[in-house]
Amino acid sequence: MPRPWCEAGAAWASVAMLLALAALAGWWVPSEAIDWQPALAWREPWRAVSAVGVHYSVLHLVGNLIGAAVAGLFGVIARVPARLAWAWLAAWPLTQFGLLSRPDLMHFGGLSGVLHAGVAAVVVWVGVRGSPAQRAVAAAIGGGLVVKLLLERPWGEALQHPSGWGIAIAPLAHTTGSLAGAVCTVIALALPQRAHSA
Repeated sequence: MPRPWCEAGAAWASVAMLLALAALAGWWVPSEAIDWQPALAWREPWRAVSAVGVHYSVLHLVGNLIGAAVAGLFGVIARVPARLAWAWLAAWPLTQFGLLSRPDLMHFGGLSGVLHAGVAAVVVWVGVRGSPAQRAVAAAIGGGLVVKLLLERPWGEALQHPSGWGIAIAPLAHTTGSLAGAVCTVIALALPQRAHSA
């Protein structure tokens, strides 16, 4: 029996709200206390989670809060099950740990990498479980995501300075987030599930 529309993505929406609340709470904390720092990755691994609370300008924070709302709505519309929300949660710290490949990125903060993880997770889910029309939409969104990541050149400079934002961005975080979200979703798809779950 199909689940009601609002129930289907409830866990997913909860993760999106948790991320938004973490971003808001972190605004009041000194960034050096909670940002991602590769030098502290193994001594203070909790920074892989807390880094989403660091934002370097009001525009950075507002942009990521809007992104959290969009990613949350994307999963709700796609009617993703609770196990996909768990996959997104698992991708959260993995996004930052993927940045260990760039030790020159000495500080990192923000929500965008984890938001990319969420989008990639929904794209993979719909691409595997959706109807033919839904799969076509997922393929288009997934293709757009790949093009965006390539245009950002994550293999280039660790930090880029897009005009109008007043902050530096770390394109690699978008890539590590997308990969973490996709991989965690593939694992979620492979795990056995109870007969009454989706």
